[in-house]
Amino acid sequence: MKVIDTQVHIWAASTPERPWMEGMEKRAHRDKPLSAEMVLQAMDEAGVTHVVLVPPSLDGDRNDLALAAAQRYPDRFAVMGRLLIDKPGAPARLERWKEDAGMLGVRLTFHRDNDRPFMTNGVADWFWPVAQRHDIPVMVHAPERIAEVGEIAKKYPRLRLIIDHMGFARETMDDKAQAAADRLLTLAPLQNVSVKVSAMPCFSSEAYPFRNLHDPIKRTIDGFGVARCFWGTDYSRLPDACSYRQAVTMFTEEMGLSGSDLEAVMGDSFSRAMGWPT
Repeated sequence: MKVIDTQVHIWAASTPERPWMEGMEKRAHRDKPLSAEMVLQAMDEAGVTHVVLVPPSLDGDRNDLALAAAQRYPDRFAVMGRLLIDKPGAPARLERWKEDAGMLGVRLTFHRDNDRPFMTNGVADWFWPVAQRHDIPVMVHAPERIAEVGEIAKKYPRLRLIIDHMGFARETMDDKAQAAADRLLTLAPLQNVSVKVSAMPCFSSEAYPFRNLHDPIKRTIDGFGVARCFWGTDYSRLPDACSYRQAVTMFTEEMGLSGSDLEAVMGDSFSRAMGWPT
């Protein structure tokens, strides 16, 4: 079965030659950097066939490490790159976005003090029509702006939007998951909106297989349909109580999915939507 993890970060140490963004000194998910080769080993052990590399915020909008990995291992990695949309050169970069081998689309975040306002204060307004015109898929992490994402999807009906982590914020733990799923499901009628059912073990304080999240996950999959739901892990952020393999088997063995529905959520739907892997 094709198993595509739709979110994994890799990063290098901050050095004078290649520094992290200012203020990111304590933002890495792990004490030591995570390389593409380390991820490949983990993938093989967990039964993950393909990974979408999402450069972390540490690097600002440098996508070089992820793109280099995708070009070294094109049969295993592709990239959803970062773009700082408030920078003067961002529009010109987006016009050329798909010229880099391995680049599938853009990932934008609106969940920290520095970027949370951009969705509603006009900073992001230029981005959506350009992404629609060039058919650039956009992963969006905006857990406090689900309604606003819906308005953007309505305004730009050919813009392909993918909601990260079922729209959950870091504090969406345990019993808060049901209400978060309810908010997300208001977007289900919008056919240009898909969902990453990703990082789910991060939102439960229970032990594997995190049964308190099964119902909101299954309601989300039922509401959007398997063609618009994409599995993923946010591998470097998985809790200590969950191995990479368990993040896979939570869905393949514990959620009650089977047959073509399971294959769709675990990879086939993302592959069809993005044209990768071919």
